[in-house]
Amino acid sequence: MTFVTETYRPKHTLRERFTDMLAAYRKRAAQNRMYRTTLAELESLSERELDDLGISRLRIKEIAHDAAFGA
Repeated sequence: MTFVTETYRPKHTLRERFTDMLAAYRKRAAQNRMYRTTLAELESLSERELDDLGISRLRIKEIAHDAAFGA
């Protein structure tokens, strides 16, 4: 009679998974900070300054999102 024994070995240790989760959290927090900062800066501009940049006030959130999270 033949027996087969397989041992499951996770690809990542608990420590590696925690480190990856922490890195993802920090990345997302940095992206959120960049979004809020960009949004605040663009919203503080006057209509003339926005016109000079070729930006409509309606696109400010879209531009801030693209700057922080990528297009």
